[in-house]
Amino acid sequence: MLADMARGFLDDTAPVSHLRALRDAGQTHDPALWHEMAQMGWAGVLVPESCGGSDMGHAAAGILAEAMGRTLVASPFLSSAVIAATALRQVSDSRATEALRRIAAGEATYALAVDEGRKFDPDAAQMPARRDGNSFRLSGSKTFVVDGGLADRLLVLARTENGLTLFDLPADRAGISRDKRAMIDSRDAARITFDAVEATGDDVLGSVDQAMTVLKPALEAGQAALAAEMAGLAAGAFGMTVGYLKERKQFGVLIGQFQALQHRAADLWCQTEVTASAIAHAGRMLDADPQNATLAVSLAKARATETAKQAVIEGVQMHGGIGMTDAFDMGFYMKRARVGAEWLGDYGYHAERVAALRGF
Repeated sequence: MLADMARGFLDDTAPVSHLRALRDAGQTHDPALWHEMAQMGWAGVLVPESCGGSDMGHAAAGILAEAMGRTLVASPFLSSAVIAATALRQVSDSRATEALRRIAAGEATYALAVDEGRKFDPDAAQMPARRDGNSFRLSGSKTFVVDGGLADRLLVLARTENGLTLFDLPADRAGISRDKRAMIDSRDAARITFDAVEATGDDVLGSVDQAMTVLKPALEAGQAALAAEMAGLAAGAFGMTVGYLKERKQFGVLIGQFQALQHRAADLWCQTEVTASAIAHAGRMLDADPQNATLAVSLAKARATETAKQAVIEGVQMHGGIGMTDAFDMGFYMKRARVGAEWLGDYGYHAERVAALRGF
């Protein structure tokens, strides 16, 4: 029921043509669309009811993300409603409660500032947060901050004296500068520079030197939801391709009757179904046993990355020359697949985690 409702709403309100219109207008998101999604309870999908959320759980968040992937919706859903909300739920204080309320109401947007190099590796973060009396001073830069150009607040990972600490900072704090840029998939991102930015003890999310207590659950929630979005992307690209096979003729024959193309389409369908199963399992694990969900989440993200890659490559090839043109939507799916593959850990990162957890 949730999936049908989400797909119906997005098919009408935010089809791929909506993303194209945003791209052509030089915009990376639609605030009005996000407001509508918040009113429907999507922004509060992981926010407790006591904070104004719907608290439907990670499996439901995955269903919404999958629907968004089908039509390539550009929104702060993953950064705010999933990653930030999960991080804030790990903290029991009035600040976190108010932040969760504002996320659920669509009044606050977040971005996660973790990456410093070319690849995702939060444990290797080096940007320092040095003690300055009762405060900290953050200096350095973060790259590939998805939604970093539009966010009101930033979750910033920095290295303190004895470990890593996560800070919740307003994006307009003195010393923070944002180099906003649209990614190849027409979504918002930024490179963020910190010049002796002051952070007090009130800005620490969780405990000093214990960032992963808060950040690990948030990252895994984000990875699972991103995998679901990529599965939706693969399904959307597959649907376009099958539709084309059923209408395009060569030598007076529908190309969908060619056995070689049928075999390739059948293989892709099988891959999408297996990946969907892995993603559903990851959502169930995050809801039922989050402490032991790492294997399921990394398996889902790795599979979704490869399935989305296969779907867009097959889509372009089976469409022929038109698949390479900007006038056709398949290119939007390919670009989103490329960005999704890198965000929150690429195939190699997650395959390595799966191998390690299985004892290899």
